[in-house]
Amino acid sequence: MTYRILTVCTGNICRSPMAEYALCEAVEAEGLAGEVEIASAGTTGWESGNPIDPRAGALLREHGIDPSGHRARRMDPEELRSADLVLALDHDHVDPIRSVLGADRAAETLRMVRDFAPEPVADTGIRDPWYGDESDFELTWEQISEAVDGILDHVRAGLEQGAQDGVRR
Repeated sequence: MTYRILTVCTGNICRSPMAEYALCEAVEAEGLAGEVEIASAGTTGWESGNPIDPRAGALLREHGIDPSGHRARRMDPEELRSADLVLALDHDHVDPIRSVLGADRAAETLRMVRDFAPEPVADTGIRDPWYGDESDFELTWEQISEAVDGILDHVRAGLEQGAQDGVRR
């Protein structure tokens, strides 16, 4: 079974690629790279074809991650439907995703990144750092990073359940 994760923000140049790269690094470190596919997309096509925001790129490079291959793209309905976990970065991403997935599939697969924080948080949204400065990108990275272990636990449980059910994708 291949477990598919799609991270989604507005333009796919800041938050969702940061989450994608953070999860790719964690999945690789846990030895799950062959079992988990991670991608990112935006709810809009405003930034399609553009590279990652320079500030997000600089932050990722500070963490030893090379985002130079990233190009923004809009979410694809088929990719959304085939994902085992769709991670919205902020509240305004939920309705556009849900409208594509439908209520039943969204209930199965759609979550907020911060739903996986180690302790419950009052607000599960991660605000768009694009409007701010480097400190806003650092906060975004911290909020994503604190959720990574919880997301990995969720993925492991999904892989285990898929193995028990004999599911192959």
